[in-house]
Amino acid sequence: MSTQPSHRAGTQLAIVDAHHHLWDLASGHYPWLQDAYHGPAFFLGEYEKLRRDYLADDYQRDTYPYRVVASVHIEAERSRMQQVDETRWLHEVHERSGTPSVVVPHVSFVQPDRDEVLAAHMAWPRVRGIRSKPVTARSPQERVTGQAGTMQDPRWLDGLAALEGYNLSWDLRVPFWHLAQAAEVAAAFPRIRMAVNHTGLPLDRSEAGLAEWRRGLEALAANPNVYVKLSEFGLAGGRWDADSNRRVIRDAVAIFGPERAMFASNLPVSSLSASFPAIVEAVLEALADYDDAAIARIFAHNAIAFYRIGD
Repeated sequence: MSTQPSHRAGTQLAIVDAHHHLWDLASGHYPWLQDAYHGPAFFLGEYEKLRRDYLADDYQRDTYPYRVVASVHIEAERSRMQQVDETRWLHEVHERSGTPSVVVPHVSFVQPDRDEVLAAHMAWPRVRGIRSKPVTARSPQERVTGQAGTMQDPRWLDGLAALEGYNLSWDLRVPFWHLAQAAEVAAAFPRIRMAVNHTGLPLDRSEAGLAEWRRGLEALAANPNVYVKLSEFGLAGGRWDADSNRRVIRDAVAIFGPERAMFASNLPVSSLSASFPAIVEAVLEALADYDDAAIARIFAHNAIAFYRIGD
């Protein structure tokens, strides 16, 4: 008789995907996908592969045969003139397909009509949080601290504070060299739940880079309102480094504990480096020493609680 832990049967594990995207290029405008692209190469791989519709059927196909019992849609950078249109469209998609379960839309914390857009989002029952990316430096060597739109901008902080009145969480997406600054924000707003996107984007897998990433995560984890998403382990050019990914996953869970870590796929962007089964199995392998209760929290229960799925 096998003594293998039951959570090793990944296709039988109940999964709540805490971070994915959908888009329909005919019904909405996604500038980063549809407009002429003149910037540097997309940092996670072959950008052209993303310039197509990605609908609920595509998501369900990519996650089969795993038991994804619920999912969280994170804003997909639809035109900032169509922020509420994206929320409406996602509710229509849910009515047809059951996917996604809840929605995290966008509003810029510094846009003039911020309060009106927030109120319009709240008219839709599946809205649970907001993702609003602060202005960040392009590299660890660049400095933008205190500039307009950064995490030190009083106007930006005022926008973040507005989430508390709506019981909305904040999805925090910054590169690893801004994690320590984000921890200062988390400490200043202890009643706002925050989810670190993409494991804090540990893009530099050198010893020095990982040390800085760990310091940032440790500073964030000191705040009990902050959770971490175990997602997007791909590297530049679509590279998948199994050894360092294993280390990143283990370190992130060791820092936050299994009570504040959430599995997330980042589909379809993550498909530039790995399939959904590969991502699930990589996380399970990295966390092989954790018991079934911890695995159930990481893969489902924490996201259910954080995003109030079922409310």
